Amino acid sequence: MEKDQERLTAFIELLAQLNKELAAIVRTGDPSVLGDMNATVKGMYAIQHGNEDDAFQTIDPDCEVIYRNFDMIVAVLKTTENGEIDAGAQKALNKFLHNINEAVINIVTLFGLV
Repeated sequence: MEKDQERLTAFIELLAQLNKELAAIVRTGDPSVLGDMNATVKGMYAIQHGNEDDAFQTIDPDCEVIYRNFDMIVAVLKTTENGEIDAGAQKALNKFLHNINEAVINIVTLFGLV
């Protein structure tokens, strides 16, 4: 039981970090933040994915939104030429970031953190 609580606490800390990173990328538009986000999302996935604890099962659909949308961000960035993000790619990236943000809000609401 204590181990589950430790995992949940670690997950929530990563969720808070992801929220800060989302805010930074929206505020600055600096794509270098995506490297930090990648590490954060991977950490969240390692803790949550496949975890049988009820809390993690409850948030699984929103976590899947985060993971899928971040994968799509990476896919879009891989298709850009010379790292140049055109208007179409920017629109897609904004949508994926929006989806991730909504999932984060859903999770913190479920945990009663807002």
